[in-house]
Amino acid sequence: MRLLLDTHALLWWLDGDRSLSKKARAAIGDEDNTIVVSAASAWEITTKARLGKLPGATAVAADVVGSVSSQGFSSLDITMLHAQRAGRLPGEHRDPFDRVLIAQAQLEDLTLVSNDSVFDAYGVSRLW
Repeated sequence: MRLLLDTHALLWWLDGDRSLSKKARAAIGDEDNTIVVSAASAWEITTKARLGKLPGATAVAADVVGSVSSQGFSSLDITMLHAQRAGRLPGEHRDPFDRVLIAQAQLEDLTLVSNDSVFDAYGVSRLW
C-alpha cells in the first residue's frame, strides 16, 4: 500500500503520540508499505512552527527533510498538476495544505493517513 501522511499523522508518528490510531501506526510501521510525505506538510509544519501554532514541532521544522528521511519515508514534491488540481477542487474547504494533499492523493493514487473526515468528501481513500 502507498500511504500519504497528513501533517498531524507525521508529527504524531515522529513523537510516538498515542493520538495516532493503532491502525494507522501499524500501517506506517509495516515495511511492505511505502510511506510518502508531501512538501505541503513541510510547508505547513514550518509555517505553523514559525507562527507559534506548533511549539512542539520546532525541532522537526528545523529539519523536516532529515526527520522524514530518518524514518525511511519518501518525499513528494508539489507539481504543477497537483497545484492545478488543488486549485480546481470544488467545495468550501479553504485549507491550502489539505487541498494539496487531496490533489496528490487523487493524482498519485495514494491512501491518505488522516483522522480528518473532511477528506472523505473528495473521494480519496483514507486510512485511520
